[in-house]
Amino acid sequence: MSQNTDQSTGKESTLRFDLGTFEAFNFRTQSAVDRILTADEVVNWDHDTGGEAEFWPSGEQAGVALLFSQQSAVTATELLALDALLQQLGDDSSVNYLRIHHALSNSGEDLSALTAAQVEDQLIHIFEGTSFIDLRKEAAFELFELYYPEEYRIWEKSLCDGLLFDTDRFLDSPSWSVEEIELAESKALIVAAQ
Repeated sequence: MSQNTDQSTGKESTLRFDLGTFEAFNFRTQSAVDRILTADEVVNWDHDTGGEAEFWPSGEQAGVALLFSQQSAVTATELLALDALLQQLGDDSSVNYLRIHHALSNSGEDLSALTAAQVEDQLIHIFEGTSFIDLRKEAAFELFELYYPEEYRIWEKSLCDGLLFDTDRFLDSPSWSVEEIELAESKALIVAAQ
């Protein structure tokens, strides 16, 4: 946990989570900042004394990189909003980053307007592992059992070898929205009912 001073109000703000490191470009010097900055340094950057600058994730914190991958720059306000949202959700787990990503990509909301209730109220299923093939199989079987319990029991008890369950066909049906995401060295599957 680190203390930061909000430049606009002069009050201290607290980043509770490690939001990774950032690269920067300084418009005053018309060059890249010659070092990697921490999230604390981005939040505390004084554009008057240090020069107008823009920041983007260096990629070392996969969750932060995922959330800001569609943007050209990240602001201190967005980092503070993300930190506050993670605090409301209880932790900075990969599942919370994935849930926030899904909420932002589906609602079109600004990160500062997104609430913990909106993130938690999503009807999504998240599967994490090392192989998309294995994750798709796991997701298909789990969702088949969850949403179609009667049919699943019949299929499971069937003695007919020819009665196959096509996991790809099941997940690719119009009933589901499936997003495959790579987070550093792990993979994730977000499945939402349509």
